[in-house]
Amino acid sequence: MAIMARHMASSALVLASLHASAEPAVTGTEQGTWSLLSRNFFLHNDFRHAPGAPQGYQREWAQGFIATLESGFTPGTVGLGIDAHGFLGIKLDGGRGHAGTGLLPHDSGGDNADDYADAGAAVKLRVGQSLLSYGEMTVQTPVLDTGDKRLQPEYATGVLLDSQEREGLRLQAGRFTRFKRQNGSSGHDDFAGYGATTEGAALGFAGATFAPGNGLGTAVYLAQLDDTWRQGYLNLNLAQGPWSLDGNLYKTLDQGRARAGAIDTLAYSLQARYAFSGQALSVAYQHIHGDTPFDFIGGDSIYLANSIKYADFNGPHERSWQLRYDLDLAAFAIPGLTFMARYVSGRNIDGSHAPAGGAYNPWDRSSDSYQPLQGKGGRHWERDLDLRYTFSAGVAKDLSLSVSHVSHRGNRAQGGDDIDRLYLVVEYPLNGWF
Repeated sequence: MAIMARHMASSALVLASLHASAEPAVTGTEQGTWSLLSRNFFLHNDFRHAPGAPQGYQREWAQGFIATLESGFTPGTVGLGIDAHGFLGIKLDGGRGHAGTGLLPHDSGGDNADDYADAGAAVKLRVGQSLLSYGEMTVQTPVLDTGDKRLQPEYATGVLLDSQEREGLRLQAGRFTRFKRQNGSSGHDDFAGYGATTEGAALGFAGATFAPGNGLGTAVYLAQLDDTWRQGYLNLNLAQGPWSLDGNLYKTLDQGRARAGAIDTLAYSLQARYAFSGQALSVAYQHIHGDTPFDFIGGDSIYLANSIKYADFNGPHERSWQLRYDLDLAAFAIPGLTFMARYVSGRNIDGSHAPAGGAYNPWDRSSDSYQPLQGKGGRHWERDLDLRYTFSAGVAKDLSLSVSHVSHRGNRAQGGDDIDRLYLVVEYPLNGWF
């Protein structure tokens, strides 16, 4: 740990000295931007299962660099541009027997690659306030949201239309056929859910977000994972003074050849938040109706309130409650330091009625019977603690250091591991114009 701390500190100091000379030279609407994010990531998983189990813990430590270039647009009614990104990940620690956290690729023998790299790009066309992009990109919608939870982000390849011609109204539509995982170098990877997968399938969607500016907002999206499911999403949110409410609802039905089996799921959550004196208290309720889990594709493609660090609390028939506390110590003369604690408890999981032969109740050769992914009477809880400090001034401006701890416990029927997880992350962004 001492060696790790010294390496993180030395990396931070080198990048801080670079940042001093990274101020943008000239600004302009047709100029491009560049950024370089240094991300030092240590992740330790301690599995609290019975002695003699195949793997007692996972531990990986890696350094990543994420570079992005976003060009301006050519002049005229139709502007043409290009966005490009590149990634380099370097193993600092972790190997055979300790792999599997998702930071690094590893082979069938359990050994990590010493490094991995990739690059991608998307061509973009702008007409007014509408943007059409084709290529490899990150995507942020409630039905397809490429995650950014490890060393590199996930990416999807396809076409995306993003239009904001009317103030307060945003329209999006896209179709994606190739995917790159967070620890992969190939655009031919697949995103996997609980039973659904993008293997051999494309994902398309269309939706709208409306925020008229009076504290009320709404969003509606429709999505299809070919021959697997169709999914509808509805959001309503309200913010008035220190109070805010956020409601999310998903309806999922099997589609086409139903490669994951029969699906008929309704999932919803409601979260209330009250902010005061640099602090906030939140409470949330989440419910899953249906004999299969609420399934999704892409690391962050679930906007339900109780989808948190480790568990998503999305089991069949599951009901869950959350209590959360946030603290911004800028209100107490310590700018840049924030703290978050939350606890979620889920019960009433019953996956025993999942359709036999589907992805959530597959045939098990060893027992010569169908074995559902989750049993009856499942229950579990998770506790998350996050502490983050971001330098707000000086040569280290925007350098952030975060420590997170996760504990998850449950019975066998709920399907997840008993685990304690520790994250240590140091990030430093550089950016400018060209």
